[in-house]
Parts: sequence; C-alpha cells; structure tokens
Amino acid sequence: MDTRSAAARLVPPVVPRDGRRLDRLLITDLVLDARIGVHAHEHAATQRVRINVEIQVHGEPAVVADDIANVLSYENIVAAIKDLIAAGHINLVETLAERIASICLADPRAERARVRVEKLDVEPDAAAVGIEIERPR
Repeated sequence: MDTRSAAARLVPPVVPRDGRRLDRLLITDLVLDARIGVHAHEHAATQRVRINVEIQVHGEPAVVADDIANVLSYENIVAAIKDLIAAGHINLVETLAERIASICLADPRAERARVRVEKLDVEPDAAAVGIEIERPR
C-alpha cells in the first residue's frame, strides 16, 4: 500500500539527468546589524546589511514523511549567519559572503550556494551596494 499523500503520488519531483532531485532553499531579505567595513567610522558602529541566500540541495524522498530531520533547515542556516555576524568585525562584504557560503555548503546535501550581501546605508544614491557570489560544493 502506498502511504504517500495523493499530491505526492500525482506530482512527480523534477529529477536532473544524474537522477538526483535538486531543491532550492531560500532565505530572502534577512536584514541584520553588522560590524562591517574598512573605514574608521565603520569600526565605530554597526550598519545594516541585507543577506539573501539560495542553496541548491539534494531533495530527499524521505521529505514526504514531513519530518524536519530529513531536510537542510533554513532555521539552522539563519542561526549560523546570526552567530557569524555577532562574532565580531568583518572588513569586507566579500569576506562575509564567502563565510556564509561556507556555512551553507557545510551540509553534505548542499550542492551549490548563491549568497548576496548588501550594505543598505552606505551610498545615498543607491538602495544598496554589495556583492553576490555563487560557490559549488
């Protein structure tokens, strides 16, 4: 007897050529106060950064069981990013993006990570300035 839900039986997952499913975990517009920047005034105070993360993860057939233990949890990624920000001053948005990508790729289910880090209050004529990187496992 098939114990999967009717929706799971009717809509087959997208499967890449190598046979593994790829899903995307998204964290969108996470805004945090960070100690970031190379200038003296940036060492003296925090500034707002916006972080966007997209992680391509291998989808697990066990996800149908509706159990968080079977997935890469966005909650854990957000907590790790917050811990990273709280750990101390970082000079470059590039460094912050690289460290976040490393956090994302630490889980063996993660295949690729795209990270965007933007300073929101630096350039008065722009909504934000920053960097976007993409890293494979």
